[in-house]
Amino acid sequence: MTARPCAIAIIVVSLATLAVFASVGSVTGLRVNLTPSYPLGLWRIEPLTRAVAVGDRILICPPQVAAFALARERGYLGRGLCPGWFSPLIKTAVAVAGQHVVIDGSITVDGVRLAHSFVRPIDGEGQALAPDAGGIVPTGKLFLFSEFAGSYDSRYFGPIPAAGVLGLARPVLVLDP
Repeated sequence: MTARPCAIAIIVVSLATLAVFASVGSVTGLRVNLTPSYPLGLWRIEPLTRAVAVGDRILICPPQVAAFALARERGYLGRGLCPGWFSPLIKTAVAVAGQHVVIDGSITVDGVRLAHSFVRPIDGEGQALAPDAGGIVPTGKLFLFSEFAGSYDSRYFGPIPAAGVLGLARPVLVLDP
C-alpha cells in the first residue's frame, strides 16, 4: 500500500471509530473527557432530575456569547454538539442563584474562599484574562469552577444558564492527575 491510500485508510478507520464512540456514548451516557479541567478518561453523564446543587459536577453546554467565541478562538474550548457548535464543559457548581461571589485574586462564595481558585492575569500563551465582576448569582444561572489551575471557568466568564445542563458527570475510568 502506498502512502496516500494508507493515509486515507487511517482517516476512514478513525472517523468510523469516532462515529461508533459517539453513537455508543449518546445511548449509554458515556463521554470521553480529553480536557485538563478534570481527569482524562471515560465519564458517565447521568440525567439530572432536580435542580443543580453546590458541589454537583455537571456536563453543561456553554451559552452562545462572546466569552465562549473567544474561548474557542483561543483554544480553551473545542467544537462540539452544543448550540453554536461549542463543546460541553465538565465543571463543578460552586454557587447557585442568590449566592454572593467575590473575585479578588481568588474566588470567595458567601464569605468562604475556594481553595485553588487563584485568578490568572494571563493564559498560557501570554494573552490577557479578565476576571468576572462577581456579585449575586442571578436566578437560573450557575457559577462554575474547576481546581485545575488553567481552567477557563466562571471566574472569567461569569455565571451561565442552568438550562444548558446535560447531566451529572461521574468518572467511570479516568487517569488520576
